Amino acid sequence: MNGGRQRTIEQGAIQRGTIAREVTGQGAMERGVTDQAAIKRGVIEVDLTAIRENITNMSKGLPAGTGVYAVIKADGYGHGALPIGRALEDMECIRGFAVATAEEALILRQSGIVKPILIIGFCFSEDYRQLIEADIELTVFDEEGIIELNRCAKASNRIVRVHIKVDTGMNRLGIKPDDDGLRMVKAVLDAPNLCLFGVFTHFARADESDKGFTMEQRERFSDFTDRIETKLHYPIPVKHCANSAAIIELPEVGMDAVRAGIALYGIEPSGEVKTESMLRPALSFRSHIVFLKTVEAGTPVGYGGTFCAPRTTTIATIPIGYADGYPRSLSNVGHVLLRGRKDPSKVRLGM
Repeated sequence: MNGGRQRTIEQGAIQRGTIAREVTGQGAMERGVTDQAAIKRGVIEVDLTAIRENITNMSKGLPAGTGVYAVIKADGYGHGALPIGRALEDMECIRGFAVATAEEALILRQSGIVKPILIIGFCFSEDYRQLIEADIELTVFDEEGIIELNRCAKASNRIVRVHIKVDTGMNRLGIKPDDDGLRMVKAVLDAPNLCLFGVFTHFARADESDKGFTMEQRERFSDFTDRIETKLHYPIPVKHCANSAAIIELPEVGMDAVRAGIALYGIEPSGEVKTESMLRPALSFRSHIVFLKTVEAGTPVGYGGTFCAPRTTTIATIPIGYADGYPRSLSNVGHVLLRGRKDPSKVRLGM
């Protein structure tokens, strides 16, 4: 939801069932519920059972022994990272959780999440000590970060688990799978207070129907991890490369672990990825009708009069708009479910 204040769910709150974020005049308020939430202007409901089922269904096609990192960055793609983490932590297939920032990792750990938490993005060095104390796994990909992280770990008298990100075609963060990259891996292995626990890459085009580039990335990654294990004589504990699209359409590339992101929430990675009823959307945005009006044929409705009644028509007003996070891009093209019937939203969306 946009803006506003959030009341965090207290320790020991609901583990499964539904999480509701109520739309109020002050923004979004979050609370745990076990049945239908009392609706004022509107409420977002997140079905945690659906998320668990999505994980289970995606896991069925993976190679035996392949674990899942549940990606709950960006507050669980807006669904609520903490309640989702609590709901998934007892699942055997869940190896751990992946987030993007230090703040996200620390909130989860400080709120009682026990399983491994991996930051798959960049971390600022000023956060290292707190992350080390919280037993967070970090991603490294440059010499400066390796040196500073090792120094902080030594000062804390701790051994830090790290993952190295390999750039096989995304061309963002990561070492290259070449001799320079191999030297960077050796630098991690030579750092006495770092433990190389994982090596991973990220697919750039796995959500396209043509998987050629994805398989090229997979081959580059596999060749590089083979070099690490043969030339540096280090068996990598966890190799992971598959994102949501690859889990669904290329489960055989799973390796030791996969990272389930957008599909975790029941959303197809793209229109080119066919889930075949594998996923169930977890989020519902519920409101109610506050006013009905009948207009005659030819009557314009809403900003710009973008809808003109073709006949005598009943217009229903719902007290939700783009200020509540309902995308204005759905103006004139969106739909609502009214008692299970799909009805069009034909006007330009207001606040």
